[in-house]
Formats: sequence, C-alpha cells, structure tokens
Amino acid sequence: MKKQIIALTAALTLSAGVAAQASAQSSYTVQSGDTLWAISQKHNVSVQEIKGWNDLSSDLIFPNQQLSVESSKQAAQVTQSAPAKSSEAKSTYTVKSGDTLYRIATNHGISLNTLMSWNGITGHLIYPGDKLVVNGGSATAPKSSQPASNKSQSSAPAKTSSPAASAQSGKEMTVTATAYTAYCAGCSGVTATGINLRANPNQKVIAVDPSVIPLGSKVWVEGYGEAIAGDTGGAIKGNKIDVFIPSKDAALNWGRKTVKIKILN
Repeated sequence: MKKQIIALTAALTLSAGVAAQASAQSSYTVQSGDTLWAISQKHNVSVQEIKGWNDLSSDLIFPNQQLSVESSKQAAQVTQSAPAKSSEAKSTYTVKSGDTLYRIATNHGISLNTLMSWNGITGHLIYPGDKLVVNGGSATAPKSSQPASNKSQSSAPAKTSSPAASAQSGKEMTVTATAYTAYCAGCSGVTATGINLRANPNQKVIAVDPSVIPLGSKVWVEGYGEAIAGDTGGAIKGNKIDVFIPSKDAALNWGRKTVKIKILN
C-alpha cells in the first residue's frame, strides 16, 4: 500500500511538472524592442490570434508585459500529449501565412537543408495550409510541380491547400519599387525564405509585404521580369517592393520608380 501511494505521488508530481512546462510555453514576457509581428513569428501564430487571446485593441505592447501566445485549448492539448512524445516520433507543421522555410526550420531546431530533404522540396515555395515534416523525417524524392496535366485527381486538393496564393493569382497592381543588393552593411545575403543571394547572384527576388503579396509567389515586375517574392523588409509595407540587383551601381541607378506587377501564382 505504501509503495502504491509513493508511485501515485510521483505520477502526480510528473503531471504537475508537464503542466507547468506547458504553461510556461503558452506565455511570453515582452522584451524591449519587441513587436507583435516578431512575437507572432517566433511562436508560429498570427498577430490577430495574439491580440484576441490578450484582449488587445491595438498593436501597442510594453516591456515586461505578459502575453498569452497559445490558446487555452492548445495548451491543454500540449499538457495531455507531452508524456507520449518521443524524440523519434514523426511530427508535422502546418504552414501559416507569412511563414518561410528558413524560419520554420529554425523554430524546430533543424537545418534548412534537412527540412527541404524531409519534404522533397527543391525550391523555396510554400503556401498556407501545406503540411511539412519537422521531426523524425527521412530523405524524400523531390516533388515535381511541372506535370500538372498528369495530376487531374490531385489538382483540386492542391488548390485548397494554398488559399492565400490562389486568391492573389492573376492580380495586377501598381507599386513603388526600390532596389537592394546582398552586400549592404549588416546584410547576410540570405533572404527571409532562405535564398542565398550571394551564392545565387542571378536569382530574381523581390522583397514584399506578405499581407499584400504572399511569400513564395511568382511575380512579373515591369522592367525587371519574373521574380520570386522571397524576402521582406522593415520599410516594405503595403504596395511597395524591393527588387534584388547584384550590382550596387545598378541598384542605385534603379532608384525609386512606379511599376506595374502581376502575381502569377
């Protein structure tokens, strides 16, 4: 009888520890310089979800402020499932609007190459709704995006898995366009989606506001050509884009201009 009581006490202690850990993961203390956008990206949730969970009517936050970064329902699910988790278990992540392969890989403690290998990805295009293996995966043959004519049975589900991109496809607009290089002060040369522009100087990439143009979209830009929406920028908000040009002189010559663009997919 005494042994049973000890065992029960140990089990309760373990459960309490797991619950405390889940609680700690569901809240975040605001640091100086934080923004709701940065916090949402760090915890793979949307700004609107954070505002809803914390009854925020604006984007204003303050240092040392405690924010819930996970719904109570999600926290409960974490508490219940934590004891069953295994380091070998295969798990997936559902892509959200604004996600990048690089950020998803970093958040799950794996390399970009590993994430791409596990999911058979050869480019950097991902869409909201896509499910990616982020733990316990194995190398997968690259997925082909070309032979659409041979995918009559699977083409319909593919459209529903990327609502943000398909909603924007074919959209034309006029934007203000500036230019940037991969060798500016403090630049790493790697875009928000993980494209290494120093290693691929001929890659046509534009920085966009993901709320206007989904990351990963193919975009035709007047006077520049077809490019990938593969980067973001602090000053790129609304109908503004930044085109990548490898030469500093050529980037300066581009200056600031008003151009027409068309989202191709």
